[in-house]
Formats: sequence, C-alpha cells, structure tokens
Amino acid sequence: MNSDSDLQIAGDILAVQHLLQPAREHPATVAEFAGLARSIAADRRLWAPLVSYDATTRWYHRLRTGPGYEVWLLSWLPGQGTGPHDHGGSTGYFTVLEGELTEHTEAGARTLTAGARTTSAKAPARAGGARGASGAAAGTGAGQGADAAAGAGAVSGRVVAPGRVHELVNDSLEPAVSLHVYFPGLTDMPMHGATGVVHRFAPSARSAVRA
Repeated sequence: MNSDSDLQIAGDILAVQHLLQPAREHPATVAEFAGLARSIAADRRLWAPLVSYDATTRWYHRLRTGPGYEVWLLSWLPGQGTGPHDHGGSTGYFTVLEGELTEHTEAGARTLTAGARTTSAKAPARAGGARGASGAAAGTGAGQGADAAAGAGAVSGRVVAPGRVHELVNDSLEPAVSLHVYFPGLTDMPMHGATGVVHRFAPSARSAVRA
C-alpha cells in the first residue's frame, strides 16, 4: 500500500511561485468589463447621488479609473444626444441605468432600456449619419456593436468596437442615465459629418458638451 500523500507526490505548489498565475490588476476581456459595468449599475449608491441634469448641455462625469480603463456616468434629457462619433482606438461598453437611449448606426436604430435587452428597428441612418467616411466602421463582426448580457433579468449593454461610428440619443420623453466603460481610457472621440470627421473631442474628467 502506498502511503504517500498527494502533497508528497505533487509537491507544494506554493513552493514554486513561478508556476502560479499572477492576480489580474483589472478586467482583461470584454465580458469582464461588461461584468464591471453590471456590478456598478447594480449598486445605486455608487452613481445615483452624482447624477446631474442640464437643460442646455449633456452632462457627464468620470466615475472611476483603473489600469487601462475608465468608467463614465452620463445623463440625457429628452432630445439630447452625442452626434455621430467613434471612440478612436478605445473599445467601449455602455448600459442604460435609467430611462432609455437609442443607438443609431448605418444598420438602423436600436433602443436600450434600463435593465432590459435591446430592441432593434431597422431604419436608415440619421441624417448626417452615424456613418463615417470610412467604411471600415460599418463592417461586420468586430466592426459592429454587439449585445452583451449576463442572462435573463440581467442588465444588458452594447459593445462598441474601436473606430465604429454610432450615435446615441434620448428619443424618449423622460430623462435617461447611462454608464460607459472605455478600455483603454478614452483620449480621442472623432465627431463625424456627411463628409467624414469634422472635429475631434477629448473629454475632461468632469465637463459637459452641447447636445
């Protein structure tokens, strides 16, 4: 009968530190960043007291930063929107915390509501369109936004690939609040018009922009 224990046979894993996987300092995949957004969304104490509205400007606030990412809190009164834009070299993930927002792309319009999955309605892109001069942003696969949800009843959101042109607007009659995660942090936000990029915008830590 062999009386050797598993530890004697395999050795103590803690004695060979080079075999251990280092702990991650921050989320490293789209699914993990979506999980980060859902965890923040689920705790209203983290964001609800900070929300502000302005009748003439779209308000936003950088809620959190970490190694290689930023989290932004935005509010939208009826009719306020971003205009067609992309996020430069950053990947984005957004989810609606209160109310609803409509995302316009070349493929049509898609509405995202708080705590629910998206609903889509095929329609032409908005005038001036969420279509940049570059066709790359309107491709398929990684160039398109993708729904991301954790299952029934979970807060859902949208993934926005680098360089993908889209437009968000509050088309409803009620205010809306949304949460946005960018990785790496957002440093460039090209605004698009009918002829391509018309200007570039880099948000500050706390500011507001014209709707």
